Amino acid sequence: MDIIDILLVAFLLYQLYKLMHGSVAVKIFLGILSLYLFYLVVRAAQMELLSTILGQFMGVGVLATIVLFQQEIRKFLLMIGKTTSLKSGESFFRSFSIWRKQEEGGFIISPVIDAMKIMSGTNTGALIVFTRDSQLKFYVDSGDFIDAEISSRLLLSIFNKYSPLHDGAVIIYKNRIRAARCILPVSENDSLPAQYGLRHRAAVGMSELTDTLILVVSEETGEMSVTRNGMVDRNLSGMEIRQKVNEYLLETDMVKPEDEGEKGENKETTKEAEAMLAYAKQAEESA
Repeated sequence: MDIIDILLVAFLLYQLYKLMHGSVAVKIFLGILSLYLFYLVVRAAQMELLSTILGQFMGVGVLATIVLFQQEIRKFLLMIGKTTSLKSGESFFRSFSIWRKQEEGGFIISPVIDAMKIMSGTNTGALIVFTRDSQLKFYVDSGDFIDAEISSRLLLSIFNKYSPLHDGAVIIYKNRIRAARCILPVSENDSLPAQYGLRHRAAVGMSELTDTLILVVSEETGEMSVTRNGMVDRNLSGMEIRQKVNEYLLETDMVKPEDEGEKGENKETTKEAEAMLAYAKQAEESA
């Protein structure tokens, strides 16, 4: 039991280190640790007045820790929640519920990929959030509610730089665009590259706090990226992005298979996308 106890403590400390690594929380933790060591030295030296003052701070240490490390505690609890058996039990009942499966449907990825290719070619910034298990109501409420079917033309209209909805993120849940102009939390990770702008930092922050997949198109370079669990895969092609989205969605079997009719429709969508891309470039040259 002592060995198991030590291993569990070591595992928890390692997970806490992973959560705090590269963030401001590490510096705060070192400051608290230094203050506590100084308190032990003062108490050992029997400095009554100073030890009394420092003892008052140590007495409220638990509350201070909760306030200072609220984001890290949130990440830790979210990580524990991902490993619970609720999701497996939910999928168990779902397998015996045909109507629920039909109700959920699946994601159609091609319109999103086509829209991202066009925006990448015209250096149009975009931020698209895919979510599987949660509606992200808090973040949906921060933007403008849409609840529309996924369409490449709709995504292009939203992220057009002259559109009032372009500044923010689009959230996609259950094959529908739930909202646009949504505000995402910005990551406080100090280890992120300096060239990351606010759009990439918002994508990283969202992926750190939620189990989502975020697609990013850089406004400066047109580079397409995918962010998940605080990690960014940069400079991806359309095929690579499709693979990343499929891997994320297939974890709950929510990708809609493309039959022959859908393939034909996707080809038409691609032709329209190429025509729109050529028109956008021509308009920019004229301007």
